[in-house]
Formats: sequence, structure tokens, C-alpha cells
Amino acid sequence: MKREQWGSRAGFILAAVGSAIGLGNIWRFPYMAYENGGGAFFIPYIFAMLTAGIPFMILEFSMGQRYRGSAPKTLSRIHAKFEWLGWFQVGVAAVIGVYYVAVIGWAISYFGLSFTQGWGSDPNSYFFSEYLGLGDNSPTNLGGIRWGIALTVTIAWAITYVAIVSGVKSGIERASKIMMPILFFMVLMLIARMAVLPGAIDGINYMFKPDFSKIWDVKVWAAAYGQIFFTLSIGFAIMLAYSSYLPEKSDITNNAFMTVLINCGFSILAGIMIFSVLGYMAEAQSKPLTEVVSAGVGLAFVTLPTAINLLPAPYILGPVLFFALVIAGLSSHISIMEAVTSAVIDKTKWRRNKAATVVIGSSFIVSMAFVTNGGLLLLDLVDHFANNIGIMVGCFVEIVIMTWLFKIADVRQYVNSVSDFSVKEWFDICLKFITPVILAIILVTKLKTLLTDGYGGYDLTIGWIMIAALFVIGVTINLTTKQQEA
Repeated sequence: MKREQWGSRAGFILAAVGSAIGLGNIWRFPYMAYENGGGAFFIPYIFAMLTAGIPFMILEFSMGQRYRGSAPKTLSRIHAKFEWLGWFQVGVAAVIGVYYVAVIGWAISYFGLSFTQGWGSDPNSYFFSEYLGLGDNSPTNLGGIRWGIALTVTIAWAITYVAIVSGVKSGIERASKIMMPILFFMVLMLIARMAVLPGAIDGINYMFKPDFSKIWDVKVWAAAYGQIFFTLSIGFAIMLAYSSYLPEKSDITNNAFMTVLINCGFSILAGIMIFSVLGYMAEAQSKPLTEVVSAGVGLAFVTLPTAINLLPAPYILGPVLFFALVIAGLSSHISIMEAVTSAVIDKTKWRRNKAATVVIGSSFIVSMAFVTNGGLLLLDLVDHFANNIGIMVGCFVEIVIMTWLFKIADVRQYVNSVSDFSVKEWFDICLKFITPVILAIILVTKLKTLLTDGYGGYDLTIGWIMIAALFVIGVTINLTTKQQEA
């Protein structure tokens, strides 16, 4: 079966950027910068981008383009023993796909609510009590299904299904060409409006004001590298799948630089947008900015609705803001599910529509666990393990395999043979020494914290079982493949 290809270079770049730009760029990056030294955070962040983000992206683009397969197929072509890692990464992507869609569902709901500020005067109480119906639930006591959320999650799944079943060129590429320009336009429009509000400049200053004392804190450097891996969609099957659809002589180096720089540039734009809103909110409520800033879900579904209530013309700015969140979420979700679908197609040789129906149909059923009363708590626990253990383990093992078991100079030679400008020895040094050491430090720190302090007061059994199951499934499929070939 001839492998599909992107219709244009711009289509691939927009799809890769769409994958990398997700909800995390809008709600995670601004808070990370604020927490870790403001303007000073950009020093380790840019260093992490240059020493880990760009080299790792070049590595994955070269692997996908050269071996022309999903993560399991690519890794098995490099060496038959490593197929398990590809399936582990695909498993991590599948897990992220089934809970990430719930957050997109919330964003779709809030897009509808934003026309009339339907969350009322107390967005905090509305989100946790009325909308999610959290109550006294837990990850092991989920309660009933919230049918309103189930409906918006179904809409998100339907959009993802249509994009994937339509194929790389007609579905994913076309969707990315529409969604990415709209997303950038909306964010620029919001910045232009928000930046002139009273207090907005103070908010932006808060994010960029450097606290150079933080530069010497190892945690800040770990946070910068963690954010780069989190935001770029590397190490969990997506970029291997996307780059496998590139024409054989595509310019790897340029593609990787453009993808990383556009994504990181968008993160900074999102930070300016968010902190101009928070600055205005602080002034309007006569509070210090430190009292209105929050991370994660609290920023997107509590702080922003509170800010929208205070904004002039909230019925215009509110829908634009939440529509931007919806698009950022959907573009990433499509790429996550494509990584899983392409692996199933490569393994089973099914037609795309059958593979997409099986993958998305089964994922839809599993995702219903996250639209329950306790769905947010289960999501929080699973997300913590998927990001801090799943992605980090996948990145670390992949980079060790590719740099220490094989000649990284061979990868560089291949990259230079198809690229307009060459990468030098810095590429080898970054991938062989700097990135694995930083990843090992982050991974050991995360594991130690989980084992000694736990996380969020949860029973962590579900998280450990999930990681173990992904590993066992990967090894089992790898062994089955060997037996079939024997």
C-alpha cells in the first residue's frame, strides 16, 4: 500500500505546528514563566529549545521521513527489538487522547456560554459545582455521567474522526490550513484589544519582569526543559507519524526549525494575551496580580470567565477567546489520534476508514470516564502520569537508543543530505549528552517526588497500573511480531 503524503510543505508545517500548539500553550506556558523567574525564565527556555527542542525535532523528522512509518514501524525498522518502544509511545498518545478530549469538550461548552456569560457572577463555583458536579467524588468514585459534557465531547470526537478518516491530505492538512491561520488571527486580535485595557501593561510586565535569582535554581531549568518536551509533541509518536508522510527529499532541518520556532513564538504571544487580561482583571478588582493568576484548568475555566465578566463587549471577546481554545485543542487532538490510527494501519493493514472507526470508536467509549462527576480528578491523575512519566520515559529511551546504540553522526549525515543548510557537531553533543542528562534528572526527580510525596492526595495505583500496562502491551506486541516473523 503506497503511503499517503502531504500535499505541500506549508500543509505539513501547519499540521505539525497545529499538533504542537495546544491548550498547554495558552494556559500552561504563561504560568510557567510567571512561576519560574518571569523574563529570566526565557534564558533556560531558549537554551532548552536550542539544545533539546530543535535537535529532537530534527531527529524525529529524520526517523519518520527515512523509515516511512508510524512510531512502532519506524522503531522496528531501525531495530526489531525496539518496536515495543513505539507501542509504548502510541499507548501514551492514546491515553492523552481520551482525556484531552474532555478539556476540548469543556472549551466547546464555554464557547457557547461565553455569548451570554452563562457561568454567572461566580465562575469558580459554577465550573466545579454546577458544570462538573464535582461533589465528593474521586478517581475511583466517578459518579454519574454529565450529559451536557458528554454532548460536547461527542462533537469534538466527531470533528477529529472526520479529519482522520478523510486522510492526511484531504482531512488533516485541510483542517490545519483552516484552523491555524484562524487561531493566530484570533490571538493577535485579542492581544490588540486586551493590551490597551487599563492595567494590561502591568500584567505583561509581571510575566516578563526578570527575577535573575531563579536562574541558578535547578528546578527552573527542569521546568524549562519539561515545558519544551510537553509543548512540542516529541517523544510520543506524533511527529514520527506526521514526518512519515513527507516526500522523500523534504528539507528536514528547515521544517524542524520552523515548527519549533512558530510553536515557541505562539507560546509567548499567548502569554502576552493571558497576562494582559490578568493585569486588567487585577486593576478592575483592585487586587494584586498575584491573587488573580492561576494555573491549568483554573486559568482557562475560572480566571478567564471572571475576566470576561469584567471586559468591555464580553459577548464578542469571550467567544473569540474560547473559540481559540477550542481550535488549539482540536488541532492537537487530531494529531494525537492520527499517531494511534497510523500505528494500527501499519500493523493490521486495514483501510484508513476501518482503522479510524475502531480507534476512535473505542477511544470514545473510554473517554466517557472523563465526563463523569469525578472526571476532572481522574483526568488530573492520569494526565500527571502520562506527561511526567509516560512522555519522559518515551523521550529518554528513544534518545538513548538513537544516540548511544547507533551512530548519531549517521543521522546527521542523512539530515544534511536532504536539507538546505547543514547541522554540525552541536547536534550530536546536544542529543548525546545534554538532553539525556537533563531528561534523566527530570525523570528521577519526578519519580522520587511521586514515590515520597505522592500527588494531589490521590491513591496512585491507577497511574502506576497504567504505565505498567503500556509497557507490557508494547513488549507483548513486540514478542508477537517476532514469533510471526520466525
